[in-house]
Amino acid sequence: MRAVRDLRSGGPEVLEVGEAPEPSVTPDGVLIEVTAAGINRADVLQRQGNYPVPPGATDVFGLEVSGTVTALGADVPDAAGLAVGDSVVALVDSGGYAERVVAPWPQVLPLPDGVDPVAAAGLPEVAATVFSNVFMAAAAREGETLLVHGGAGGIGTHAIQVARALGMTVLTTVGNEEKARVVRELGAQAINYREEDFVERVHELTGGRGADVVLDVVGAAYLGPNLEALATNGRIVIIGMQGGAKGELNVGRLLQKRAAVIGTTLRARPAAEKASIMAAVREHVWPLVASGRVRPLVSRAFPLEQARQAHEYFDSGSHVGKVLLTL
Repeated sequence: MRAVRDLRSGGPEVLEVGEAPEPSVTPDGVLIEVTAAGINRADVLQRQGNYPVPPGATDVFGLEVSGTVTALGADVPDAAGLAVGDSVVALVDSGGYAERVVAPWPQVLPLPDGVDPVAAAGLPEVAATVFSNVFMAAAAREGETLLVHGGAGGIGTHAIQVARALGMTVLTTVGNEEKARVVRELGAQAINYREEDFVERVHELTGGRGADVVLDVVGAAYLGPNLEALATNGRIVIIGMQGGAKGELNVGRLLQKRAAVIGTTLRARPAAEKASIMAAVREHVWPLVASGRVRPLVSRAFPLEQARQAHEYFDSGSHVGKVLLTL
């Protein structure tokens, strides 16, 4: 089958469409004919040689897909509600940049009503990331304030919509006015980090209280500022290291604020944890998607043969929402 494999590390130029072995359906797996695949920061890190494929997983890139069920493993229970021919989305350990992929059945969800099958490929990874971090790990609640760094990206645009739908106030950092316009349309207040001190602006917008939860993709460079922007009893969830891996933390301020710093990844979690996360997404997020209150935002979709160009576009940082590959 056609696929983009992890054969050498480097820039987007290392990505080529070639041949890969057809996947065989596993006893607990669902074989999916792929309609589209989402591009994520983890794919870029893997391409650069900084995010190895988990043991036993395929060397084909890609962590999320939409598509059609073509076969079910012998151990997939009837309670899964899956059948050959169903339109679905799936979270996978790898293998999404290909014509076919196998996903564990608990990580496969039905295509939400009214959602375009291509655009839906941009939902599984961001939905699982946002809900597991903001609402499960950080226990965000209605009435609290969420600060999202990188608000115009795939994770950011999804986080804004879900948090707003669940009754939170959302502040977000962006790099230009076009991205600020988009996040405002989604219901967030925009802070241009190139022109404003985001810590000061967060306190201005919250009456000096600060943010209750911070969803951070930057990492080390924002460790101190995030703590200063945080409200008492606040929680910082770090899900990326775009600003470095090592930083200093004022433990005294952490104690004063009775705050928490949480670090997570999604890909390396055990299957049982991923199953729990996807079940929570289905229960809490999927109704919001089906109702139109949360929708996938797609910046651009490229054919699989243009995986290199798609990664170049993703790396440029100019996208708003998700970047997809179509088959």
